[in-house]
Amino acid sequence: MIAIIVVALKFLGLIKGKGKAPSHYEAKGGLLTPAELKFLGMLDQIIGTHYRIMAQVRLADVIEVKKGLDKSTRSSAFNRIKSKHLDFVACDPTDLSVKFAIELDDSSHNRPKRKERDAFLEEAMQSAGVPLFRFPVKREYDSQEIYNTLFGQKVEALNNVES
Repeated sequence: MIAIIVVALKFLGLIKGKGKAPSHYEAKGGLLTPAELKFLGMLDQIIGTHYRIMAQVRLADVIEVKKGLDKSTRSSAFNRIKSKHLDFVACDPTDLSVKFAIELDDSSHNRPKRKERDAFLEEAMQSAGVPLFRFPVKREYDSQEIYNTLFGQKVEALNNVES
């Protein structure tokens, strides 16, 4: 009889069990802020025919910790990248290899903690050889300015990504 009561209570959610799915979650909505969504639209117009643009990509899926490091150093280095995300990543549409990344900087990037994160991100991406471009959030974007930033000033850094 007690077993039946325990099963009934678990079923009703009154007793928490390891097998029960958590009910503490809800859908968050869109992946991007309105500013990010607007910028993605511009990127699609400007370079969408040459690249597949991915949004909110985990940094650890773009760069990895170098091999040959001791376990403690590897673990520490991985912990620094595992929870960070890049706003946009431009990939070759044929094999989805990463060509460059883009960060969209809003006013939160002026905070000291965010500046530390941005400096780390710059250093990590440079170390891995993945170009990183930054654009400030704007009310309106100039497509030619974005194109020139991506392909004009740093063409050699992009290893001829237009070809």
